[in-house]
Amino acid sequence: MQLTRRGILAGAALGGGLLVAWTLLPREFDSPLSPSDNEVAFDAWLKIAADGVVTVAVPQLEMGQGVTTLLPQIVAMELGADWRQVAVEPAPVSGVYANLPLAARWASLWMPVLPDLVSEPRDFLVEQFAQGNNFTVTAQGTTLTAYELACREAGASARALLAMAAADKWDVAWEECEAEGGFIRHGENTASFAELALDAARYAAPEVPQLRAQPPAEAAGQMGLADEERTAFPRLDLPSKVDGSLVFAADVRLPDMVYAAIRHAPLDKATLADFDPALASGQRGLIRLVRGKDWLAALGETWWAAEEALKKVAPQFSYVRTVRSETIADQLDEAVLRGAATVFAKRGNGAEGLQSNEARRYEVAPAVHATIETSCATARFLDGTLELWLPTQAPEAARVAAARALGISTSNVVLYPVAAGGSFDRRLDNAVAIEVALLAREAGRPVQLTWSRWQEHVASYPRMPATGILGAQVSADGAITTLRARLASPPTMREFGRRLFDNKTSWAAVDEVADEADPFAVEGMDPPYAIPNVAVEHVPVSIALPSAPMRGRADAITCFMRESFVDEIAQQYEREPLSYRISMLGGDPRLAACLQQAARMAEWDGGAPGTGQGLACHIMRDGVTGLGEAAPASGRIAVIATASAGAGGVRVSRITACVDLGRVVNRDLALQQIEGGLIFGLSLALGSATDYADGLPSHGRLAALGLPTLADCPEIIVEFIASDLPPFDPGEIGVVAVAPAVANAFFAATGLRLRRLPLISALA
Repeated sequence: MQLTRRGILAGAALGGGLLVAWTLLPREFDSPLSPSDNEVAFDAWLKIAADGVVTVAVPQLEMGQGVTTLLPQIVAMELGADWRQVAVEPAPVSGVYANLPLAARWASLWMPVLPDLVSEPRDFLVEQFAQGNNFTVTAQGTTLTAYELACREAGASARALLAMAAADKWDVAWEECEAEGGFIRHGENTASFAELALDAARYAAPEVPQLRAQPPAEAAGQMGLADEERTAFPRLDLPSKVDGSLVFAADVRLPDMVYAAIRHAPLDKATLADFDPALASGQRGLIRLVRGKDWLAALGETWWAAEEALKKVAPQFSYVRTVRSETIADQLDEAVLRGAATVFAKRGNGAEGLQSNEARRYEVAPAVHATIETSCATARFLDGTLELWLPTQAPEAARVAAARALGISTSNVVLYPVAAGGSFDRRLDNAVAIEVALLAREAGRPVQLTWSRWQEHVASYPRMPATGILGAQVSADGAITTLRARLASPPTMREFGRRLFDNKTSWAAVDEVADEADPFAVEGMDPPYAIPNVAVEHVPVSIALPSAPMRGRADAITCFMRESFVDEIAQQYEREPLSYRISMLGGDPRLAACLQQAARMAEWDGGAPGTGQGLACHIMRDGVTGLGEAAPASGRIAVIATASAGAGGVRVSRITACVDLGRVVNRDLALQQIEGGLIFGLSLALGSATDYADGLPSHGRLAALGLPTLADCPEIIVEFIASDLPPFDPGEIGVVAVAPAVANAFFAATGLRLRRLPLISALA
């Protein structure tokens, strides 16, 4: 069945239910939802059954951020549903759910020539690309920006149809009916959604959905575990996570399924050279070995049998070029000092005529994503059709990559999305989809491939390493009149774009973008402060190490450098760090308010030597307007860390954060995301990094990464600023300001200034 522009259809669907279609989409799409018996599908977003259950389709990957609660909540609030009767299901891959804001944000990655032609979500070329390529990527905190309006319109349209069905029964005007708690009401008349759902399919919704006056929101303010007034919309995925019924990648079980383990070549341009299959001939449960170009896999009756076989075989790889940390450090050093740079942000005269009297150098080591769940996927290849069970942030890219690997049409690849046990942008890469597809073809039966922890570190790409030099012209009273920020790093996002959109190998992507400066690499470096002259430069560096985006984006690197530098200037000129920052924030009262509130919450005492307190602040921007919003959303955060030195070294005992996210849609989810982001930021500050020798990481286990444990977890206090401004996603911003706040706190506690992430490595 085709849904056409402004078309109104009502008819039997494949499963015996009814489909009501009203859509303003400019293309034709197959109906993405198939209602069951006694169920009505209202557009692409929701179904209502005769028992009153409202099921909301979610086109984004659930990876712990709560998207399978957030989007249903928006629909439920606009619809007037009873939250106890709301369910969720993954949406099929479809251009109906195109993530237009992210497509616009990443326009330079999929359209590197003339990207300015595709800078806004509603640009014609953006819509053509995103809808035509089923671009539903979950990344960079764009869920609300992309889907809030569509969810509200779906809820409003369904509410109108239910009201029409009720109004005909009562002989009243449907516009006078109200929807609340799963009922339509008019005076003394009341009818449940269950009673009205099937009848509602006979009506045509208004051309323009009549949205409620107030958008979805919950009261902000101070929140914590002791807060008695919790959200009215608890997470829909919690019950299944508690009882173990939520399906993750490793939970998939198919008839006659075998299990696969794998060994990957070292990074980054190595091939499988030699192995002796006879060494594994005595391994009980081994079915066979499968050779790839740069990997060797074993199929077994159990994963353990397959893994043990690979240990015995110990495949050898031939090297073309290998990754070494010493070489990377030298390349970054040479680039930041003498490389050709591109200016991506300029204010006033930029760095023209700069006579720097203050300069500092900062370094960031490559950091691994360290997801609890390693890469895992299941595939079945039968009669030319590939079925994939896979947690992926980029589902269409996974389908395309797997189809090309097998030489089949993408239309013959069926993807069943499953939840991810954390991602931090790790699931933007789909190498595991290619491997499991090839293994399923070779096996002739379903295969579940699971990477070991060691292979997860060997074959996944870390966050980009970077070296930066910040120089400033500072007056006698400490006022910064000119700031020049020069950052050297690989053009990670351009490289990532070649892999995601062009299906390039890692080394081909690295080579193609070797000399291309990357604006994404310096995001967040442009200071929020009223500094008259600013220049932000990126120097692209070609290194053999492929790199990938990570939670917190480049802001987690640039904020560390900038806020550490500002703190050093304040200390150098004997300016109190809090008042020094606020004095430069006259143009952004929202960030100043965050700083002041964080100071009150943390009982800020000036950050003087011996106090152990350090602060940092940041503005994070979407960069593109949301659908239905007039201007891009932005978030603000101020973090104060408290550290102390003792017999066991320096320890962070408390992190206080004040956050301005604009309108808060679900306060529990926002709190969880900020708290999780703070802990993730702490892990990047104190660990998560690895060195490389001959293409292999030095750390192969989580225990070796220096990640915070429960015993290390500081007291966390979070407060939100109440606001009616467009909502900003909380998933990324909690990460960015932790590292500089901790570095500044370490200085206040010990007098030692640390300029390299992770900070613990600098202490060693």
